[in-house]
Parts: sequence; C-alpha cells; structure tokens
Amino acid sequence: MVLEIRLSNFFSIRDEVVLDFRAANIRSANAKTLKENVFVHDGSEVLKTLIIYGANASGKSNIIKAIRFCNAMVFESHNHNENTVYNFIPFKFENFGNKLSSYFIRFIANDIEYEYSFSLSRTAIVKESLYYYPKGRIKEIFTRDEKRGQTKREKYTFTDVIKRPFDVAENTSDKTLYISRASQMDRDIAKEVFNYFHNTFILNYVGFGISAIETITNKNQEQLIEALRIADSDIENVKIKVLKKAGKNIHADLTSMTLKVEDVVQDHLQIKTFHKANPGVAFDFLSEESQGTIKLFFIMLTLMDVVRNNKVLLIDEIEDSLHPKIIEYIFNMFRVGDSAQLLCTTHNTQFLNLKKFRKDQIYFANKAQNGATDLYSLFDYNDFRDTMDLEKAYLQGRFDAVPILDDSDDQLKRLLYEK
Repeated sequence: MVLEIRLSNFFSIRDEVVLDFRAANIRSANAKTLKENVFVHDGSEVLKTLIIYGANASGKSNIIKAIRFCNAMVFESHNHNENTVYNFIPFKFENFGNKLSSYFIRFIANDIEYEYSFSLSRTAIVKESLYYYPKGRIKEIFTRDEKRGQTKREKYTFTDVIKRPFDVAENTSDKTLYISRASQMDRDIAKEVFNYFHNTFILNYVGFGISAIETITNKNQEQLIEALRIADSDIENVKIKVLKKAGKNIHADLTSMTLKVEDVVQDHLQIKTFHKANPGVAFDFLSEESQGTIKLFFIMLTLMDVVRNNKVLLIDEIEDSLHPKIIEYIFNMFRVGDSAQLLCTTHNTQFLNLKKFRKDQIYFANKAQNGATDLYSLFDYNDFRDTMDLEKAYLQGRFDAVPILDDSDDQLKRLLYEK
C-alpha cells in the first residue's frame, strides 16, 4: 500500500506537492457512513481512493506522469548507459531547469513501512535514500549523495541491512538508482522494494493485463466473465489460450502509456469471445470486438487482480471512453476490497459527492499565475460543510480548479467572425 507521495520540479510541478493516503481525523456523520472508504493498518486509517480534479492544463496529468516516471526509474534504471537523458522535463520557468527534481514515497511492503526518495537532474542521479521501520522505529538502510566526495565510500553511507553494500555501489553509475542495481545483484531488501514498484504499484490498465491473463484459472475466468456482465457487456463467455510467455520485455512508454492493448497481447494470446445472441459463434477478440469492449475487458482483468491482491492502481482520466456507471462500478470495487488503492484524475463532477467520498479523498490541481501546479485537498477547506453542494461549489470556482471562460454571445461571435 502507499501512504504518501511527494513530488517537486517535474513538468508543471514547481514546488513540492503532496498526495496523502493517510486518512484525516474526520468525525462527521458523512465520514462515519463511509467507513468502507478506508482500511486500517497498524491502528491507523488509510484511504482506498484519491481523486484529483482540475481544469485542462492545470497539471493533474503531470502529477500522474511524474509518478509513472519515478516508479519506472526503479525497475528500469539499471539498464541506463552513459548517454541516457531521462524522459522528463523540470519546471521551465525561474531557472528551475538547473535545479534538482525530487521524489519521495512512503509505502508498506509485507507489513513493513519504507521511506524511499531520490533527487536527479535530467542526466544524473544526485541523491537517494532508503529508510524502514522493521520494529516500529525508523532505521536507515542507506543514503547517497554524489556531491559528498569522489569515492563511493564518500558518497554512500550504509547500515548493516544490505550485505556487501559497496560491491553494489561500485557497480552503480550516476545514471542508475542504487536500489535498482542492488535488486539486480540479488540483495534481499532491495528486491523487496523493487518488487513493490514492479508488481504492486500498477501504472495503468494496459500493459499489465497480459501477466494477469497468464494466471487465469477456471474459477477466476468465471469471475471475469461475471464482472463483464455486471458492467453490461454483451459477452457471454471467453476462451483464452496462451501462445507464448510475454516475459518482462513488454512495457509501454511509462510516461505517456501509449502502448495499445493489441501491441501487448497479439503475439502472446489467442482470445475468443462468445455473445448472448448466438453463444456458439466465436469472435476473434482483437479483430472483431469493438475498441470499447477490448478496453473494458482489460480494465476488468486488471481491476480484479489489483483489488483481489491489494495492489495500487494509477489512472489518468478514468472517465476516458467509459460510461459514468462503469466508473462508479470501478470505485465500488475498491470500496468493497480489503486494502487495494486507486489514484486517478477525472473531469466527471458527478463524483463530487460527500455521500460517496470523504473530504480527504478529493484533491484539486490548479495552475498558479507563475504557471506552476498547486495541489490541495478539499479537507484543507475547513469552512466547507458536508451539507453543502460540492459539485455546484466546484463548478462555480470555489476551489479555483476550473477553467475560466467567457462564453457570452458577443465573445463567441468575435471569436468566430472577426478578422
């Protein structure tokens, strides 16, 4: 599970923004009825879902993109060579291009809390650290600062957690995260962290579905078909044949997630679907089903795996090509799950409803006058009561995170017809 994420100097993000999954101390009547929106870990409440609202170009997608980039760095940076330029852009104004970008995440893996962070330029890792709480008290695992000296022993400090740590450091260039190299070199705690980012923090629906498909049994295949029925699909049955293993070589551009479903599965799976109108006629899934059906199939497949196995899912614009009822169905899956978590952005204001979400589950992204993205929670508005109409207040600009438009008749005529 994830407890907290902090980002600074990525894309339109200038100063540090914080996403906090640790539930606030809310004792209102509404919050009490939403007890399934949280789960308890080690005596503390943790949120299952966070939703980010904001106008177009407010930077909410940049928050998702930055998290994807940073997480992907953990499981890809050991492949980087000396010519690597990282696939992100710092904040472009006020000389921030010459400042470091930073990522911090607090998470739980196998019931142990970790704090992991790194800072980088576009061409090098500069700082990195990992702490954990093995017995409820914080303990350093390692810290790294490339500016502390010339030798690895000057740049790194270690406790007794990682075996032969300097063997790993000697094989870690300034292009590579130490945790990524240590996992590759079979260090236990590094593998724990690596596996959290690679297997537990899922960066999108697409690209993950194939690994979930390969674990399908007769029982959960029936559950998948039932999930599609609940989502109002016309599919009556699905038959899946694995042609060859996908391995670990298939992944999208992790900052834009541009890989299509077909690119992921076409050489690895044979999927046949059968419909209610004529259950005896097979359809080739990738060539004969609609793009909406294909997308829904992989969404349901990924969601079932994420929720059942208490993973974290990251989605930008969750409403993309999906009916609001399907989105509500997705939110409900996380609500009834044990400790799976969802972080998403959306423009769909019908979910701005304090009968469905707590104040601390709703965030707003807004572009400030200097072009930087601000991020803040509805919980920060102490004067906003649970009885108020949240959707109306948002659309009226109460929280700033809406577009400012002049759509008067005169303005539209000037736009269309004045030369």
